[in-house]
Amino acid sequence: MRGRILFALAVLLGAVAPAHADLRITRDHGGYVEEYKARYERIRERGERVIIDGICNSACTLVFGIVPNAKICATPRASIGLHQAYYDKAFTFGIKVTSAEGTSELMSYYPQPVKDWLAENGGLTIDMKKIKNGPDLWKIVDPCPDEF
Repeated sequence: MRGRILFALAVLLGAVAPAHADLRITRDHGGYVEEYKARYERIRERGERVIIDGICNSACTLVFGIVPNAKICATPRASIGLHQAYYDKAFTFGIKVTSAEGTSELMSYYPQPVKDWLAENGGLTIDMKKIKNGPDLWKIVDPCPDEF
C-alpha cells in the first residue's frame, strides 16, 4: 500500500513540476547583448538544452559562453556568424559604430574553441564571419544526436 501511495505522489509531483523545454534556434540574427545574456542564463539555470538548427548570428553566439557545452548541439542546418560589437544603428544614424568595450565583452564570454577559430580567421571584424555546419563548427559545438 505504501508503495502505491509513494508512486501516486511521485506521479502527482511530476505533473506539477515545471516542464523543461529545449530552445531551438532556427533564424536568429542577434540583437541586444544584455537580452541574450539574461535569456541564456535562465536556460542554464533551468538545465535546458539549446539546439542550433539554423542561423545563430551576432549576440546569439553568446550561447557558447553561457550555456554549458554539453547542453548545446548543432543540426546539419546550423551556422553561426560572428562580428565585432557595435552600437545600435538607431542611435548612430544608421552607421555601424564599433564598440571596443562591447567586443571585449563578447570575447570574454566566448569559450576557447571560438577564440581559437577567430584567431585562425583574422579575429572579430565589423564584417560577419560565418561558420557553417562541418568540421570548423564541430570544434565549437557537438553535432546533435539523430533524434533532433
